[in-house]
Amino acid sequence: MSEYTNFYQEFKKTKEELDQLKSENISTKIIKSENEELKSLIDGYTNTSNKILAKVIVDHKSPFLRSIIINKGSKEKIKIGTNIYDRSYLVGRVIEVNYTNARVLLLTDLNSNIPVSITPGNVQAIVVGNGNKKGEIRYIKNDLINKIDDKGIAYTSGTGSIFKSGTPVGTIDLKNENEKILINFYSDFTQLKYVFAEIDELIPTPVETVENDKTKVSSNTEQIKLDLISDELQILEESNTKFLEENKELNTLSNKLNKQIEILKAENEFQKNVIQQHNLNQEELEFLRLNLIYSSKCQSKKLFSTGFKVGTPEYKECIMRKGKKND
Repeated sequence: MSEYTNFYQEFKKTKEELDQLKSENISTKIIKSENEELKSLIDGYTNTSNKILAKVIVDHKSPFLRSIIINKGSKEKIKIGTNIYDRSYLVGRVIEVNYTNARVLLLTDLNSNIPVSITPGNVQAIVVGNGNKKGEIRYIKNDLINKIDDKGIAYTSGTGSIFKSGTPVGTIDLKNENEKILINFYSDFTQLKYVFAEIDELIPTPVETVENDKTKVSSNTEQIKLDLISDELQILEESNTKFLEENKELNTLSNKLNKQIEILKAENEFQKNVIQQHNLNQEELEFLRLNLIYSSKCQSKKLFSTGFKVGTPEYKECIMRKGKKND
């Protein structure tokens, strides 16, 4: 019995060690896979002095429809308005930041508005998120829509200084049921694990206390927000200018159409008068012809005759009835 107990204890210990080794092996594979992914990102990316790698953190409490949290914050010089990339493709910008992490508003969010240029044609427009996987191209003059090709490329125009110019955003999709101009983003925002944050400069962070850093960030946040609001207002003003121009063109076209309608009405009235006069002339000729034939039957010759006095409506009716005094 004692030998059986010892054997069982040894078996249990061996099994636990084996399970632990299996767990460690799985963890090693996961770490190895993540390391290979990171290496691929770094090797496939031209390292510059103003971009840092950040990991995407799962976020279930976002007030926005499409946003993510990254594990970099003001400690790494990230601020409100910082552009975020998936390799070389734009995915969004920072809208909230604290010392250790930041929230990124993705291009697919309904609150996202990006000035873009579309090639070929160099058409200027705004990409607005639709809450799904695509964006919608808006604020384009009607006479420029025909310049946009299916599969054309949209990249940031730099208008408003929110995003630098020349960053690829996506390709144009003209084949949709609602006749809207959509854009297929280059990145799949549902699969983001790592992103690059573009900061103004990379300076070795001095040894400072968290309180001092938070104070510095707080003092700059309001100015940054004001700058962003100013940029947004500039975009809105440009969009409003386009609307006013389009409205002016529509008013001009409407005035031309109204003038054409008045001309057509006048021509129609003239034609009616011509037709009416023509009908009167035809009726008068017919009366004169019939009068030569039936005047003797219709006119009153004696005091008690049943005819009518010449020139009266009754006389004319009798003539038109070819001498018949009653229906």
